[in-house]
Amino acid sequence: MCDQEAERTMPWAELEEIASKISDLNKWREIFSFRGLEISSTTHQRRRVSAGDGAPGAGEPVGPQPPAPHPHSAIPKPLLLSPDTGSCPISLEMAMGLRKLLFGNVFNLFSSEWAKAYFRFREPYSDLAYALEAEKGGTRAILMAVQAHIIKYLLFVRNTEYTHLERLCRISRQEQGEALAVALADTLWAAGGGVRAVICLVTTDIHVMPSGDYKADNFTERIQLFEFSDKAAAQEFIFDHINCFKGEGSHGVILFLYSLLFSRTLERVQEDLDCTATPLLKFSFGNITCTQAVLSLLLTGRASPHELDGGQEPGPGGGDIEAWRRRGPVGYLRWGRSQAEQQVCPRLRTPQLPIWLCSITGRHGVLFGTDSLLLSDWKTERVFHLYFYNGQQEQTKTAHLTIDTHSHHWEEDRSEDPSSPGKRHPSVEMAIRTKWAGATVSWNGTDPFF
Repeated sequence: MCDQEAERTMPWAELEEIASKISDLNKWREIFSFRGLEISSTTHQRRRVSAGDGAPGAGEPVGPQPPAPHPHSAIPKPLLLSPDTGSCPISLEMAMGLRKLLFGNVFNLFSSEWAKAYFRFREPYSDLAYALEAEKGGTRAILMAVQAHIIKYLLFVRNTEYTHLERLCRISRQEQGEALAVALADTLWAAGGGVRAVICLVTTDIHVMPSGDYKADNFTERIQLFEFSDKAAAQEFIFDHINCFKGEGSHGVILFLYSLLFSRTLERVQEDLDCTATPLLKFSFGNITCTQAVLSLLLTGRASPHELDGGQEPGPGGGDIEAWRRRGPVGYLRWGRSQAEQQVCPRLRTPQLPIWLCSITGRHGVLFGTDSLLLSDWKTERVFHLYFYNGQQEQTKTAHLTIDTHSHHWEEDRSEDPSSPGKRHPSVEMAIRTKWAGATVSWNGTDPFF
C-alpha cells in the first residue's frame, strides 16, 4: 500500500523540481537577455569558421537620435579556448570604462552598422585581392587605417618574387589572413608602446552582470583579454584566431577597437585625451563616427585629439617628445572645405613609406605608392605614380594616378579661388596638394571620383 502511494506521489515531486528549474532558467534568461537577445550556443573553431554564419542585423534609424543596438542575429559566436590559455575575463569596471571612453556614458550601445562590421577581403588573386570592403559609415575609418597597414606589409615587408602592384594582386586567402594578422598586431603593438599587446576575443562565459545604468549588449560581457609581451607571439595568436576578426557575425571591428584601447590601457587613453570628457566616438545623424583621437590612436599609437594637427608638441610631462616627432610608416592626409586651412603635421604628411590614410570630406580611403624611396629623394618626387582605394564595392580596380609636381597649369587663373564652383577639382586631388602644393593629377583614363 505504501509502495503504491509512493509511486503516485513521486511524479508530483519530479514535476515540482522541473517547475523550479524552469523558473530559475527564466530568471537567468531575464537577467542575461537584452531586448530579446539570447546567448548563442554556437562556437568558433580555430581557423574553421564558416563565413556564411551569422547574418547581419537590420539598418540604422534615421535622424540625429543615437542608433539602435544590434539585433540578435549579429551576436558573435563565442570562442572555445583551451583552459591552459592565459587570459583574464573582462570586469564590470572594465566594461564601464570602455563604454565611458567610447560614448561618454554606460548606456549607449553600438549600432547595427558597427555590430555587423568585420574585416572582409575581396576575392583572392584578383585586381583587389589586397583590399578590404568597407561600407559607408563610421567603421570605414578603422577599416581603411588597417588597410594602410595591410598594404605596407604586402608591398614593403613580405618576401615575394612579385613586384609593384602584382604584390597586391597575386595573394591567396591564407595570405590575406596573414596580412591582416600582421596589420592588426602592428597597430596593437604601437598602441602598447612597443612593449605589449592585448587581444580581445569573445568566449562562451558571461563575466559581467548588468548593474545600475550599464546596459548589457550580450557581447562585451563575454570578452576575454589575452596580453602578450612578445609581438611575434601576439601576431601568431591573432593569425590562429583570424576568423574572430574576419568572419561574418564576428564583431571583428569592435573586437579590434576594444583590443586597441586595452593595449594602450584605458588610463593612458584618458591621459591622451587631456582628461577631457570628449568621447572617442560621436553620434552624427544616426551614425556613429570616429573622432580624430581614434584616427591618431590607429596611426601613431596615441589617442591625442591634437596628434594629427601641425604644432602643439607635448609640454613637460606630456609624453615622449621624440616619439611625437618620429615619422611613422603610415601617413595621413586630410581635405575638407571646412578644413582647408588646417594642416596635418609634417611627419604624417611625410611618413617613412608612401602610404597615407586619407580623410576626404569626412570619408576615408588609402593613397599609396609602390616605390619605397619616393619620400627619401626629392628628385623622385617630380613625376611619380600613386594609387587610390576607397573601400567601396563600386570600385572594382585600384585607381592609378600620375602626379606631376612641376606642372602648375591647374593654377593658371590665379585670380580664381580653387574652392569656388567654377574651379572645383576632385577632393582626392585637393588632398594630394596638401602634400605637394600645386601638383597636377592625371587619372589615366579613370573617371575621377571621391
